Amino acid sequence: MLQVNNISKTFNPGTINEKKALNGVSLHLNPGDFVTIIGGNGAGKSTLMNAITGVWPVDEGSIILDGANVTGMPEYKRAKYIGRVFQDPMMGTAPDMEIVENLALAYRRGKGRTLKWGVTAKEKEFYKKRLSILGLGLEDRLTAKVGLLSGGQRQALTLLMASLQIPKLLLLDEHTAALDPATAAKVLRISDEIITADNLTAMMITHNMQDAINHGNRLIMMHEGKIILDIQGEEKKNLTVENLLQKFRDVSGEKLENDRMLLSD
Repeated sequence: MLQVNNISKTFNPGTINEKKALNGVSLHLNPGDFVTIIGGNGAGKSTLMNAITGVWPVDEGSIILDGANVTGMPEYKRAKYIGRVFQDPMMGTAPDMEIVENLALAYRRGKGRTLKWGVTAKEKEFYKKRLSILGLGLEDRLTAKVGLLSGGQRQALTLLMASLQIPKLLLLDEHTAALDPATAAKVLRISDEIITADNLTAMMITHNMQDAINHGNRLIMMHEGKIILDIQGEEKKNLTVENLLQKFRDVSGEKLENDRMLLSD
């Protein structure tokens, strides 16, 4: 479903602020793969996602999505293939619009616009059914303004919107980092359910090593713009935070500093 082939990205090349964010990264995802990505600050996690979505053009290498070469495709043209949920619950929705209007916008992503009536009764029933999956009672609040929702409710709605038109790839960019632990756990549960129900191919960035271990079928660790660990199968099922840290030390030759990635285990 996704082939990232030897991509590199350097910011501010030739200056004192030069930063090689991605250094020959290759990553292949099969349909239905759910990959969690961890790494310290500046490891290249978000740059990798931004390269896949087209926010940043890569300096070299190629990106193939479901057989199509999207390397040179602008971000807005890739949007119909990719769903993305950001860290900030305020992103990804229109706060002054109703829940039903936000869902309608998401449902029409990548489709042509017409002069037909905005939201049909059939559509509303479809939205209610999808909202009921969240278990938050939002199916009974279709006309509520999204800006009035709590952070957790809004993030769950954004997740639903990102997967409403089944995307080729769902990207979760630290989508629970701004939530309290109980709400984060609920949003992660909903994420698992949606990914499993629709057999989505997904990538999730997290600083929480235990979450990275508990979710998905593959775990990738990045360091200094490279993928240094790719753990899957039985090895991932038996993984603990302690032996993950040991693997990092063995591969990188460094001891992970006491940053957010450690504080979140």
